[in-house]
Amino acid sequence: MNEKKKHGPHVPKPADPVKRARPLPWQEIKPLADDPEGARHVRELTQSDCYQPATRDLQFLSGEDLRSQRLGLDYLKPELNLRRQGIHHTIVIFGGTRIDEPAEAERRLAEAQDELDHNPGDAALEEKLRIAKRIMLKSNYYNVARELGAMIGRSGGGPKDSHITLMTGGGPGIMEAANRGAADVNAKSIGLNITLPHEQYPNPYISAELCFSVHYFAIRKLHFLLRAKAMVAFPGGFGTLDELFETLTLVQTRKIKPMPIVLVGESYWRRVFDVDFLVDEGVIDPEDRDLFWFAETAEEIWSSICDWHVAAGTPLTNHHD
Repeated sequence: MNEKKKHGPHVPKPADPVKRARPLPWQEIKPLADDPEGARHVRELTQSDCYQPATRDLQFLSGEDLRSQRLGLDYLKPELNLRRQGIHHTIVIFGGTRIDEPAEAERRLAEAQDELDHNPGDAALEEKLRIAKRIMLKSNYYNVARELGAMIGRSGGGPKDSHITLMTGGGPGIMEAANRGAADVNAKSIGLNITLPHEQYPNPYISAELCFSVHYFAIRKLHFLLRAKAMVAFPGGFGTLDELFETLTLVQTRKIKPMPIVLVGESYWRRVFDVDFLVDEGVIDPEDRDLFWFAETAEEIWSSICDWHVAAGTPLTNHHD
């Protein structure tokens, strides 16, 4: 008894966390000598769809009954990454994917003119040239968006400060220009692409750690506004209008807190929708005119956003809000 107390109990060597000296019974396929067909049957079982773990079974995960779980995962992956990257607030920029940078717009215009010169009177080519001229006139907005992206990138504590970060839909045109501006000053920027039936590529200026592909439009819209401190809408088509009017509705109804909503290019937006007409018709209130304003330059856009937040008591330079 005294001897045992002196030396203590025998403590075996810690077991290997993976390997075993002798495999467990289920680690080996039934020997061929016992059942010549056993190995073949086991291979068929393990390769069947039914046997695949749920997390690896794409057909199962894509099923109708898993939509609610997919919605949650679609939201959670960008959300967790945004948190890890320290993204607190975003400035969201929308605009036309067809608005090229000036050099590209000029090239396309020259090509359209050349085609028509070789095929005079062709109605389709005349329409192509007309549109190329309109895009050329709007191509300066690419420069404005790029300059604005750089301003946002330099805001706060500088390019390495992610407290205020530019966010776009990740595509070409105006979105590319904005992400490019942030990249010009070595600042991070976010691109929130959407999966579509046809191939879609993110623009090359998004930060790799902040480039997302979201399946559901609803989840994408949620992320656009979840951290938004301003929305800037450049001339664009259905997608831009969708995001703009949805944001206006959410602010009008106070479903979300009011924020700066800036429409870039007054002459364009005055034709797209006539807010005075809506007021005169009684379908919106006069105060709804003040939910947004117009601007033309990057300096006007950014300074007006900052001024609005100062007036609201939420200055964008305050890192403790």
